[in-house]
Order: sequence, then structure tokens, then C-alpha cells
Amino acid sequence: MRATVKDVAKLAGVSPKTVSNVINGVVFVRPETRARVEQALAELDYVPNMSARGLRNGRSGMIALALPDLLRPYSAEIVHLVVELAHERGWGVQIEQTAAEPKREFELLSKARAYLVDGLILNPVNLDDSAVLSAGPLPPLVLIGDVDQDLVSQVAIDNVAAARDLTKHLLAQGCRRIAVVGTPEIPRGSSGAGVLAGSAEAPGTAASRLRTAGYHQALEEAGVPIDPALEIGLDRWRPEGAATVVGKYLAEHELPDAFFCFTDTIASGTLSALWSAGIAVPQQTLVAGFDNILESQFMIPPLTTVDFDRRAFVEAALDLLGERMSDKNAAPRRVMVPHRIVIRNSTTR
Repeated sequence: MRATVKDVAKLAGVSPKTVSNVINGVVFVRPETRARVEQALAELDYVPNMSARGLRNGRSGMIALALPDLLRPYSAEIVHLVVELAHERGWGVQIEQTAAEPKREFELLSKARAYLVDGLILNPVNLDDSAVLSAGPLPPLVLIGDVDQDLVSQVAIDNVAAARDLTKHLLAQGCRRIAVVGTPEIPRGSSGAGVLAGSAEAPGTAASRLRTAGYHQALEEAGVPIDPALEIGLDRWRPEGAATVVGKYLAEHELPDAFFCFTDTIASGTLSALWSAGIAVPQQTLVAGFDNILESQFMIPPLTTVDFDRRAFVEAALDLLGERMSDKNAAPRRVMVPHRIVIRNSTTR
């Protein structure tokens, strides 16, 4: 006989409603209660739909990919590669947007635990706010991106080194007043003094803190003073936001020698603001980005940026997820994908 929700509830010592809450992941359930329910689900071989029971090895053949912002061109490239490369392995892919909200991450983790998907690739923007730390026992899970953790397997690039290398390139062009766009925004009521990039107390995303740290390192190594007035905060990494904050910055400050934008989409907004202000790139100032999205080579002028092998990045994530799906007790592994600086006309005079 197939186990029912009532059977699971009786074994776990909870109500059927609590079991449903754990399976659906919509309502918060205390970690200790969730653990009892999940143990009962496993012991009774409970599956949430009729077709799942007949699947070989109890798998659905589906994985999930969750990114914070599907509007970004970078996200579109990652989605494309995950879908294509997962298909080669016989896996379907469910695409989700978390909007960097822990509740959405929590729901996805619950789906994976309830066997609606076999595993999850997740891109949290901040570990402190992520459901990964508070969702209880984790299903097969791989993180991609910039958070620093050792709980689960992860694929990343060295953001500090990449930002340092890009800043060194700008310094080598003779730039000394290098503005950065996308740094952590300082909370209201704080001057920002004493906030260290990369510290647990620092505002902003993990990527913004790490890239700011690399920028600082390059300046310090070159003997160039760090000037907080050259750090332009941006809460959402989208071109329209970048165009607005850079336009305001240009109206209130002296033109920097260069702009280092923490994504190529930020760079596109920065180029728009400079064009609107009648400032020529690269004749009057330089602009560089990060990610080497497809559109970066077609910007005017073509954009200097940080690149990494996107296919190798996704392949590594799928390999790690496959390991976790086959053996949930496997030790977490971290794979670092190398980067390079792609020099184009936006930083050459």
C-alpha cells in the first residue's frame, strides 16, 4: 500500500497539515519538526504524485535552477547552458527566480526535499540572508556564485583576484582616479567608516563586497589612496539604475579617469549616462565591466571586461549536483573556474 499524508503524520507525531506544510514549503515549520517529518517521509517512501513512484531510483528526472534575477543577460546565458547541458544528461530543468528572497529559496529547498525535483542549483546573493543556513537538512544542492561557505558544493570564480586584475589593467593605462559602480550601499545613519569589504557586517551582496575588496587591493599595491567618493553604490545591478546613479554622480563630481562597473549591464547604463552628458569613451574616460556577456562586444565602444568559461562553470555545477544526487553524504567540494581580462576599445586610447 502506498503511504499517505496521514501515515507520515502518525509516524512523525504531527498533524497532516504540518506534513503538507513541509512538502509544499509554503508555511514555515520549525527545523526540529521538519526533520521528524522528513525522516518519516523517507522511512515510508512517500512520494507526492502518482507518477513519481514508478520512476527508476525514485527520481523525477528534473532538477531546478534558481537565479536571483532572470532579467539580466548573464542569467539568460547561464539558463541556456544549464538547460542544454542538463538535457545531454537526460535531465529536465525547472527555472525559478528567487529575487534574492529567503522565502523563495526556502520553498525551492522544500520542493527538492519532497522529491518534486532531484536536486537544485542555487545562486544566493548573500549567505547571511539565505535559506541555506536555516532550512534544516539540505537536499542535493549546489551553489553557484560568490558566497563564502563550506556547507555544500559550490562553483565560483575568484572575484577578488578578477577585480584586482581589472583594476590593475586600468592603472596600467595611466588611470589613478578609478570610480567603481556597484559597491555595497552604506545603510542610512552610517558614514561607512570601519566597514570592511568582505566582513559579515558589510552591506551589499557577496559579489559587491568581494569585487570592492579586489579593487582596494590593486589600489593599495599601486600606492594609490582609496577614495570613498569614487565608490558609487547601487542596490540593484541593472542598467537603468546604473544610468541614474552615474548621471547624478557626473553632475556632482569631477570626471574620474575610469569607471570599473561590477557587471557588464552596469557598464551599459554607465555608457548611456556618459553619452547623455556628452563625455566620450575612451577619449575622456575609460569604462570596464565584468562577466563578458554576449552584448559586451557590441557596445559602443566595445567593452573591456572580465571573462570566464561559462560552459566549464555550468559543467562543473552539474557534475557536483550529480555527485550529490548519487551520494547525499559525499563531502562538499568547491570548484574555482579561472578568469581572464578581455581588453577592448573602451579602455584603449
